[in-house]
Amino acid sequence: MAARPDARSGYCAATRTFRSKRADVPLPADADLDVVRFLASRRHAGVVALVDAATGHRVTFQELWRAVEGAATALAAPPLSLRKGQVALILSPNSVHFPVAALAAMSLGAVLTTANPLNTPAEIAKQVADARPVVAFTTRDLLPKLPRAGAGAGIRVVLLEPDRLPSDPSPVVATIGEISATPPDPTRRRDRVTQDDPATLLYSSGTTGPSKGVVATHRSLISMVQIIMSRFRLEASNRTETFLCTVPMFHVYGLVAFATGLLGCGATIVVLSKYELPEMLRAINEYGVTYLPLVPPILVAMLAHPNRLPLGGLRKVLSGGAPLSKELIEGFKEKYPQVEILQGYGLTESTAIGASTDSAEESSRYGTAGLLSPSTEAKIVDPETGEALPVNRTGELWIRGPYVMKGNNLRNHV
Repeated sequence: MAARPDARSGYCAATRTFRSKRADVPLPADADLDVVRFLASRRHAGVVALVDAATGHRVTFQELWRAVEGAATALAAPPLSLRKGQVALILSPNSVHFPVAALAAMSLGAVLTTANPLNTPAEIAKQVADARPVVAFTTRDLLPKLPRAGAGAGIRVVLLEPDRLPSDPSPVVATIGEISATPPDPTRRRDRVTQDDPATLLYSSGTTGPSKGVVATHRSLISMVQIIMSRFRLEASNRTETFLCTVPMFHVYGLVAFATGLLGCGATIVVLSKYELPEMLRAINEYGVTYLPLVPPILVAMLAHPNRLPLGGLRKVLSGGAPLSKELIEGFKEKYPQVEILQGYGLTESTAIGASTDSAEESSRYGTAGLLSPSTEAKIVDPETGEALPVNRTGELWIRGPYVMKGNNLRNHV
């Protein structure tokens, strides 16, 4: 008889492993399934997928999936000719075009890599040399940051702009407006894309060393989509929730939530191109935002403001990136008692969420990152000896789950 984990801690003494106390999420059995087809197949009652916070431009789900299919058709054809296993780079601030570019590229079996728009040209050139993209999506303002020599020579550029200008340089072969409007070709050749194929190559922050490319598969993203929908119980809701995208889509947090996960459950995503407190408050009230994912500095700014800020119908704040102190949580709850704070812990290597607090009761346990995500096992390991430790001991956190990275070297997995 298999050893059973402790009901309170989830710890199994026989295997020295902690098992998530949350119910496992169902994963599709079809091996020949990519994350884009998985998202597009989800049934929901949502109508508006994306809203540009600055202009009010809305993209419905019907328009979104039509644009993704059209963009994929154009990307697969000359002169872009993007193929399975090749890398596509997105260098852009948040925009309603970002998810279209990401989903279209991944639907072809291409591997998506993203870069911070604030990086220097030298930093971007280093990432390009490592990832070796053949297609790059960027804005007109950021185009000069792309390398033109070395690994950057020959990169075909798609501007995340509506139209081309006569002054656009030769690497620009199309705009997102042009390729999104391409009539989808149902007869085009489609490569077989499986759940085990690489989907993203995201670069870690380099907190404990040089930044490294982290390979996640389509299964990694599909499992994280399921975890996100389970966490927010969106499938069981009869209302359409509205999320404000304040975190960058080039980061794993933003990419998994706003360019993939939430698009599978009918939620509306209001996109801020960059964070500014007045603009964030305007968007919350103008677009009826109910969920606000953010990072701790934004929460600190909201609490430090001398006045009680107008938060409209906001119901939940989702914080990630660093732990919140007891004082910060209690101060925020006192100032904004109608808003519930949830936290999440994750890594680029775990495709975002590895543990989270999903209710007010869980969030009241100060100092915790919450319970392990569904379908997750973990060990606390002594970094000196490699020994797995029991409950209430300090060590390294090792996690295992369907969303964990495949490795650091893309060439080994293509």
